[in-house]
Amino acid sequence: MKRNAAYDLNALRREFPILDREVYGHPLVYLDSAASAQKPRVVIEAQREYEAHFHSNIHRGVHTLATQATEAYEGVRSKLTEHINAARREEIIFTSGTTDSINLVAGTWGRANLNSGDVVALTRLEHHSNIVPWQILAKEKGFDIVVIEIDEDGSLCEESLKAALSRSPKLLCVSHVSNTLGTVNDVTRITAQAHEVGAVVLVDGAQAVPHKKIDVRDIGCDFYAASGHKMYGPSGVGFLYGKAELLEEMPPWKGGGEMIQTVSFEEETTFNVPPYKFEAGTPHLSGVIGLGAALDWINSVGLDKIAEHEEALIKYASERLSEIEGMRLIGTSKDKASVVSFLVDGTHPSDIGTILDQLGVAVRTGHHCTEPIMNKLGIPGTVRASFAAYSTFEEVDALVAGVERAVKMLR
Repeated sequence: MKRNAAYDLNALRREFPILDREVYGHPLVYLDSAASAQKPRVVIEAQREYEAHFHSNIHRGVHTLATQATEAYEGVRSKLTEHINAARREEIIFTSGTTDSINLVAGTWGRANLNSGDVVALTRLEHHSNIVPWQILAKEKGFDIVVIEIDEDGSLCEESLKAALSRSPKLLCVSHVSNTLGTVNDVTRITAQAHEVGAVVLVDGAQAVPHKKIDVRDIGCDFYAASGHKMYGPSGVGFLYGKAELLEEMPPWKGGGEMIQTVSFEEETTFNVPPYKFEAGTPHLSGVIGLGAALDWINSVGLDKIAEHEEALIKYASERLSEIEGMRLIGTSKDKASVVSFLVDGTHPSDIGTILDQLGVAVRTGHHCTEPIMNKLGIPGTVRASFAAYSTFEEVDALVAGVERAVKMLR
């Protein structure tokens, strides 16, 4: 297996304190980064520095700490604008994560624009967070939901996509990268096709942003959502990109401080401009600052280098796991990122995951918040190994050895 000699993996791993720990007397093999990536020391220190030296609320204070905190917070908005190539910094809304971002779109744009007789198209690949908000809203508003199905390898079915678009959906929601199967969707092409029939497009980018360069203007999507904890940053923070013209038209979602211009009992309350119209209350300040440090760290390593390393790991893991008798890889699309899911005949995913944990190997088991995929494939769930910039080929070997041991114990 070809490895990138210029990618100093040992030095990179030293930046992650948690990778030095043991589990049940074994070195930690962390293969659950699709659920939550670990944090490099610079992210941990950025949050500590904020909390220790310039914690203050933002935007309205005139004292030094408030000014410093505001500049740091808004500086991250500028970094994100550049990172995903948004046209304007006002198109970046800080949220608590992808789930919060999608619910924001559903609760504002969706509630204002979707009505009885309309159609919303969702793919079978979606995480529950990009399904359930639309189901809740559909009960309230009376619109229809159409599902874009997947082929046997886990890629989107082109005929099903064509059929869904023929119904002229008002909204199409699509994951950029499947958290369960690793399938990479051609969101640029899908967005263009959806726009041809007048659909607004929301892309769930939670699993894409840590692994590939994102250019929202090239994609052309109307909304793009992501989470900080997937991209080596803190949990409880994320962002929503929205085209400026849509954000300007959307009503507020939550009421409170910062999202207003004027509040009155005698006159009509008026609201702030985007993005502040959607950022009610005191935000997760240290989380946003930590997210900025994570962006700096990702760019210092280079997304191209990270993607090349992870692609080699996926190929190696797929080949090694396939050597195990009874192995069934779930999700074999040609274009994949970060994830290998599998089942082994005669075993249950949770049993394998439990034994792997006792060997220090952390994987995810179950339906991964994608029950519709499992229902379609007729399986109870999968074992999912997911990779990040710090994952190693030796960890893949440990995974394979652990699975082989688990299979012997369970059969």
